[in-house]
Amino acid sequence: MRLSNYFAPTLREAPAEAEIISHKLLIRAGMIKKVAAGIYSFLPNGKRVLDKVENIIREEMNAAGAREVLMPVLQPADLWQKTGRWDEYGPEMMRVKDRNERDFALGPTHEELITSIVAAEVRSYKELPQNLYQIQVKFRDEIRPRFGLMRAREFIMKDAYSFHTSQESLQETYDKMSVAYSNIVKRCGLKFKAVKAEAGLIGGDASEEFMVLASTGEDMILYCNKCEYGANIEQAKALRDYKEEKEKSESLKEVDTPGKKSIGEVSEFLNVEPERLAKTLVYLCDSEPVLVVLPGDREANENKIKRATECKEIRLFNEDDFDKYEDLVEGYVGPMDQKYKIIVDEDIVKIKNMIIGANKNDTHLINVNYDRDFKAEIVADIKYACEGDICPSCAGNLGDARGIEVGHIFQLGTKYSEAMGATYVDENGKNNPMLMGCYGIGVTRMISAAIEQNHDEKGIIWPKNIAPFEVVIVQTDMKDEKLNKASQELYNKLVDKDFEVVYDDRSERAGVKFADADLIGYPVQVVFGKTYINDGKVELKIRDGHKKENLVFEDCIETISKILR
Repeated sequence: MRLSNYFAPTLREAPAEAEIISHKLLIRAGMIKKVAAGIYSFLPNGKRVLDKVENIIREEMNAAGAREVLMPVLQPADLWQKTGRWDEYGPEMMRVKDRNERDFALGPTHEELITSIVAAEVRSYKELPQNLYQIQVKFRDEIRPRFGLMRAREFIMKDAYSFHTSQESLQETYDKMSVAYSNIVKRCGLKFKAVKAEAGLIGGDASEEFMVLASTGEDMILYCNKCEYGANIEQAKALRDYKEEKEKSESLKEVDTPGKKSIGEVSEFLNVEPERLAKTLVYLCDSEPVLVVLPGDREANENKIKRATECKEIRLFNEDDFDKYEDLVEGYVGPMDQKYKIIVDEDIVKIKNMIIGANKNDTHLINVNYDRDFKAEIVADIKYACEGDICPSCAGNLGDARGIEVGHIFQLGTKYSEAMGATYVDENGKNNPMLMGCYGIGVTRMISAAIEQNHDEKGIIWPKNIAPFEVVIVQTDMKDEKLNKASQELYNKLVDKDFEVVYDDRSERAGVKFADADLIGYPVQVVFGKTYINDGKVELKIRDGHKKENLVFEDCIETISKILR
């Protein structure tokens, strides 16, 4: 490909609304062009990257036994009403009416539609399992579209759905999808962690996210430094090393703590470490007060609290709530002598002689011990895990990192099949709902994540498998016939060897060509300039900065082959 007749516009400055580096570089490098908030066109280089990511996904999905389909973006409302998600999705779902006033949605996902198809076509256990996938445009009306392709209103996803007669069959496919997803992210050249996760609006039981590691990631993950354990911050199990405490249980005492309400204030006033305190938070769980007790140096994890209490709605008490429940004293609530339901973090059971609120103003209790002084209806892990905590799988230590979610797999159970009537007849002639799995990859999001992880101050550093072109040949002086001849010869030889090559034959200054090559991020740059005129050598540069050397012309093909193949 010759740049002189190729459409690859670049910008020296990023637009003002671009906040994160991937958004800035995608625009500047001419990969995408904004149409409206959260809506982008893919230009030639961006489309080449997109095609490569999609091809990797297709190859791995096909190898894992999935079969490709294509479903419409426009979906009738009645499908979504059957599962209740027409209302659950709220304003994020883009809705339209046809000329007959019938409701439709521009699909944010396709569980309902694929389940209706399988329900209509599959009758017997002999036709299962099935695993169907598509690569399709999705729509979500984000409140504030931002970050370019990272949080767009129109985006491309690979979504797959599997249907089964047994949990064993579902688990087998789920495991295959987990391996396939790992292969996809690896082949895209990205560092990542697979972590346990929440199911969210999709629903279901087992759930795993695939997080591309990047300092700009929206999600915090924790992972073990010795084994494969990993989980997002909402799901991570928190274990702490409480040695068997030899101190004996002391007598319960009341102490004055005038005006000291926060953990920090009480800790400083009583000259004790925060972990010796137990803080008691009050939540409304399905409109009923629940006391939540956890170590003073830890934060409550509301998702874990919801799971432990099996409540649907949860929120922290506010001032109006404390005014309504006068027996709960704000800033001094404790778990002793309470009529309300109590849930304690499992670490509270291990702490001896802790300090708690006394349920009256300006007062705390010291030397409080679980079981002797109070008990709880529920003991569970309800706190956020932190870096340095013990791994729940191998007793190693947890590290933390920020990540960008690019893939998510779920075991859905029968949530959708029951709602949509997707049943099969088993060996005994009995009707049963199909078990389902759901597996999604953000295709366009993967592109942004790749840039967030791979860039420098000059531009993008594409992993070689998803770069728009593998090699750029930069000719610094188009008026020099010697350079023209050598550049063209190398270009032809590389093309003959099936390399993806772009030849910068534009009538631009050398500095402009170098800047564009770095900005766009071709993995290998070959420069024909003064060094070739003077010494007969070409300059070869690896974009990731690890290698730069001068070569005789005859060695170029072999050297490039070693780098890229």
